Order: sequence, then structure tokens, then C-alpha cells
Amino acid sequence: MLNEKLFDGIAAKLSEAANSSPAKDIEKNIRALLAQSFAKLDLITREEFDVQTQVLTRAREQLNKLEGRVKELETQHIKPTP
Repeated sequence: MLNEKLFDGIAAKLSEAANSSPAKDIEKNIRALLAQSFAKLDLITREEFDVQTQVLTRAREQLNKLEGRVKELETQHIKPTP
């Protein structure tokens, strides 16, 4: 019983020391610096990137269809001269 209380007390003190250590402050500051740096880079999320990729793919498909249609219309409009 005494050993259990002793170990619980030591564990509590170690936990308290870890939470109030400079390492937590350093981690917090580094995270803030990284977040600020990433904000300056004007990055986008993966989800936004995927959406724009899909939009671009649909636009390319539409462009290819329209180019084919223009060629078809040009062929119909231009007649060989005799």
C-alpha cells in the first residue's frame, strides 16, 4: 500500500513537471511559427486541390469536344474548288 502511494505521488509529480516544462512552451512556439509560415505561403488543402483538379479535367474534356465540333463544322463549310 505504501509503495503504491509512493509511486502514485512520484507519477503525479513527474506529470506535473512534464506539463510545466519548457519543452511544452517550445513545442507551442514552434507550432505557432510553423502555422504563421504556412499562412504566408498561401497553401491550399488537399481537398481544394482535388476539387480544382476535377474542374480542370472537365474543362479539358469540354475543350476537346468543342475543338472536335469546330473541325467538323469547318470541314462541312469548306468545299473543294473545282
